[in-house]
Amino acid sequence: MLKIKAREARPAKSWWNVCKMLMQSTFFWVIFLFVIPPVIHHIEKQSIPYFLFSSADFFTISLVIFSLGGTLAITSGLFMAIYGQGTPLPLDCPRKLVIVGPYKYVRNPMAIGGLSQGFAVGLFLGSLGVILYTISGLIIWNFFVRRWEEQDLCERFGDSFIDYRIKVYCWWPRFSAYVPKTN
Repeated sequence: MLKIKAREARPAKSWWNVCKMLMQSTFFWVIFLFVIPPVIHHIEKQSIPYFLFSSADFFTISLVIFSLGGTLAITSGLFMAIYGQGTPLPLDCPRKLVIVGPYKYVRNPMAIGGLSQGFAVGLFLGSLGVILYTISGLIIWNFFVRRWEEQDLCERFGDSFIDYRIKVYCWWPRFSAYVPKTN
């Protein structure tokens, strides 16, 4: 198996990590939420029947889901930049294990936020293809990226991450905040 090692971010001021995180997030949002879905939708309109929502309720629901997902993703990124002293990018990853903010409740709030946004774009466009694209992103992330990421976190943070991984689910939020075990 190919072994790719994450590279920790260089020590930097929090404001610089926040700027890098915002630039990275903008880049990924543009590609994965504003370029690829319209292309899928365009192809879908040419060849496959797609669904349209006749009710303004679905339009509103998609905007609410997109906004909530974006808020969760950006908030999670801010905690990663400030408390983790790095960014979500594996080539500039956090120097510290992030178990504050949304991470106290669920292990992958950024992925949840981003996938929610992808689903919302599918609803907004009325595109089954974009919804399937989002589901494929979930499957790829869960079965490939997550395995690599968790192995890296285990190597870098040891027992602290193992305890966190046992007590905080990947996709299902806890009702109470995670409290790290004390030695």
